Amino acid sequence: MKRSLKAFIFDLDGVITDTAEFHYQAWKRLAAEEGIPFTRKDNEELRGVSRERSLELVLAGREYTAEEKKLLMDRKNQYYKELITTITPDDLLPGVADLIKKLKENGYKLALASASKNAKTVIKNLELEEVFEYIADGYSVQNSKPAPDLFLFTANKIGVSPENCAVFEDARSGVEAALAANMLAVGIGPAERVGIADYVYETMADVDLDEILGERE
Repeated sequence: MKRSLKAFIFDLDGVITDTAEFHYQAWKRLAAEEGIPFTRKDNEELRGVSRERSLELVLAGREYTAEEKKLLMDRKNQYYKELITTITPDDLLPGVADLIKKLKENGYKLALASASKNAKTVIKNLELEEVFEYIADGYSVQNSKPAPDLFLFTANKIGVSPENCAVFEDARSGVEAALAANMLAVGIGPAERVGIADYVYETMADVDLDEILGERE
């Protein structure tokens, strides 16, 4: 089905900038303080999921009260916020600035939809606040990805029907959410992670806009 695309919705982590290393360092510090082993492989399981779900995966069944869990999440978030203060426009992933420029020049609406509750801070540090018509974050909806809620919420905010939206996502849960929202899913990363997307590119620099828009067969 040929779509009439009017808007492009970007995930943040792994799509616009790579904050995965900051998340890893923050979770690693928290886990070490709690005496919990945590590796880079463990961190891969947290890609694209909410902070609450991430904590569950880190704790791996260890017993904590609801209040203790909240304090742990607050601690991790504080560590992460300290790290992201170092982000600048130089931390945009290769290809992102050119892609945004081309989309804006061609009149497409752009929005951000991230599970991160710090998305607005990161976007501000990247100096991209004026680029997006709307920024949806971890506070925007109740159900996080792979539920389609965040993308549907974002489409509604920018006044574009879901079927006229395309989504850039680097996490399987995000691709699943985009597809569930009846949006065109553009997966960024290895096929084993985002292969169910309508289009798959290894990096943002590899994205072929003409192919996505159907202008090149």
